[in-house]
Amino acid sequence: MPANLASFAIHVDDVDRARAFYEAVFGWEFEPWGPPGFYLIHTGDEAAPGITGLMHKRQAPRTGTGLNGVEPTFSVDDVDAIAALVEANGGTITYAKGVIPTVGALIRFLDTEGNDIGAMEYETPPHT
Repeated sequence: MPANLASFAIHVDDVDRARAFYEAVFGWEFEPWGPPGFYLIHTGDEAAPGITGLMHKRQAPRTGTGLNGVEPTFSVDDVDAIAALVEANGGTITYAKGVIPTVGALIRFLDTEGNDIGAMEYETPPHT
């Protein structure tokens, strides 16, 4: 069985702020699920549902700096537009647009919660 990404979780300090950020940047929809402050993240639509995500309050404070330990990268149609939305909504670009030959264009950024996230405009989208 391939090790495809099946789900992801984003741990945040401020759920409302992070939700607003991802709604604005990626157009994700959030559905309350489980205890208060927990959300299912819908990354796609009925025709192309994408990957199910979760978002909830961080259980322990972040310590130090650097990567999360996991580097999720999300497929987007226009990496330049996403970069502009990241900055307009309080995120910080940490890796400016770089082109990976035969793969696509990549940016990495910190969201409003300090999580390291990638966005890739693929030349040929990966299999979902």
